[in-house]
Amino acid sequence: MAAETSQSLERGLRLLRLLADAPAPMTVTALADALQTHRPVVYRLITALARQGMVHRDADGRWRLGLGVLHLAQRLHPLLRDAAAGPLRRLAEDVGATAHLTIADGEEALAVAVIEPSWTDYHVAYRVGSRHPLDRGAAGLAILALGAATEPGYQATSGELQPGAHGIAAPVTGVSDLRASVGVITLGELAVDEVGERVIRAADEIRAALS
Repeated sequence: MAAETSQSLERGLRLLRLLADAPAPMTVTALADALQTHRPVVYRLITALARQGMVHRDADGRWRLGLGVLHLAQRLHPLLRDAAAGPLRRLAEDVGATAHLTIADGEEALAVAVIEPSWTDYHVAYRVGSRHPLDRGAAGLAILALGAATEPGYQATSGELQPGAHGIAAPVTGVSDLRASVGVITLGELAVDEVGERVIRAADEIRAALS
């Protein structure tokens, strides 16, 4: 019974992933083919998931993710903020710049955690919830570097999001399904190599906290 339950759970999770990755809602037949299982099995799984609001059936009988998944996704941000709090605080204090954890949200970079240094006279007002295109600014470019064939390092930019602002960011690697970066932003010049290595270390600390 335990093995059967574990198999059902695994299939249910695979089904959710299929729907998440699919460009359009899917039929039960298509899901059964993708899962390499029988239609009655998919019916049982999808009925259970529908009761929890995890999937929704369209008028034409095709299935897509439901709003229950959105509720789970919203709980991710506090988890990320908790894991990032210590590393971001140390990074902000060491560098004297605003430190942030940024994730990919569609084609945008979304700041989910921000820590400002306590001892500087001024700093960039970068807020949780700030958004910008992934292909602009160090944080977004670092996330895009996760798809590179080589091990990504840090990205440095100047004036791309705010005139006079300098940013350095590094991707958080090794965490399944997470596209995120850690970075700093400041109105002053940065010692790029030195700060870049410090940012990479903070990204590694957050990866370890989430592993």
